[in-house]
Amino acid sequence: MRRLFLGIDTSNYTTSSAICDEDGQILLNSKVPLPVKEGERGLRQSDAVFHHTKNLPQCAAAVKNTLSTVEGSLTAVGCSYAPRDMEGSYMPCFLSGIASAEFVSAALGVPLYKFSHQAGHIMAALASACDNNGISRESMMNNRFVAFHVSGGTTDVLLCEPDEDRIFKITQIGGTKDINGGQAIDRTGVVMGLSFPCGAEMDKAALGFVGKVRKDPLSVKETWCNLSGLENKAEKLYRETGDIAEVSAYTLSFIGRTLEKITQNVLLEQGDLPVIYAGGVMSSQYIRKILGKYGMFADAQYSSDNAVGTALLSAELYKRDLLK
Repeated sequence: MRRLFLGIDTSNYTTSSAICDEDGQILLNSKVPLPVKEGERGLRQSDAVFHHTKNLPQCAAAVKNTLSTVEGSLTAVGCSYAPRDMEGSYMPCFLSGIASAEFVSAALGVPLYKFSHQAGHIMAALASACDNNGISRESMMNNRFVAFHVSGGTTDVLLCEPDEDRIFKITQIGGTKDINGGQAIDRTGVVMGLSFPCGAEMDKAALGFVGKVRKDPLSVKETWCNLSGLENKAEKLYRETGDIAEVSAYTLSFIGRTLEKITQNVLLEQGDLPVIYAGGVMSSQYIRKILGKYGMFADAQYSSDNAVGTALLSAELYKRDLLK
């Protein structure tokens, strides 16, 4: 009987469910965005939990539909329990997914695995990037590599090493010292009247800009950066020009060049390791043009928030548990 694995992720802005089989084939990638009121720059955690509670039945329906059309049985379930793999990492929004996963696990009598949201992002990006580049997923998981996780809630540079119990041992070796890349993008977009989250709309505008993009000095020291100054500079540029395309290009260029400089410094520090770019900000085609020569990217649907990585990690851990 074909073994199937369910993943559930309840991040701050998306309710996600996914199903894969034991060979890593992705059979479902269901995502329901959480609504953010026009003009606002995010959600309170209490609101996120409320919207996940409303969205989870829709994700459950997608799971039911997939299971009814695919031969096999649900063998294990995985969920995101916290933002990062570090002590004290916690956000209430993940409680919604944990409760749902524990319910499924108990009702079906199948194992439950818990991973960080960040580990899920890395796994989803790794699987997609490897498939796109003709590289074995197993070879990547069994060796050291560097992952950038850049989103609204995270701008981390991570050294990933093989780990028997968690698939990856994740160590932060760089990142932002103030605001995150996605925050800078969304805050700038909201100032320009765009709808939150603003990344996709700004990416499209930036790609259409035909002028010369201003290049202000970056704030990068070794593998760490500061991005808070970008927000003020972008807002000032918008007041001066009123040009959404120019400001979008300026903002994404600044972030892309910052990540480029950090990448160069990381490779000097760690050696010539594979690099994977993950997280919602890495869906930007504008930024990908800057970073493309340094590493691999996932397809956009596996770079933004999703439960695919959690499902894949659950499949890998289950197979390892069988060998113990």
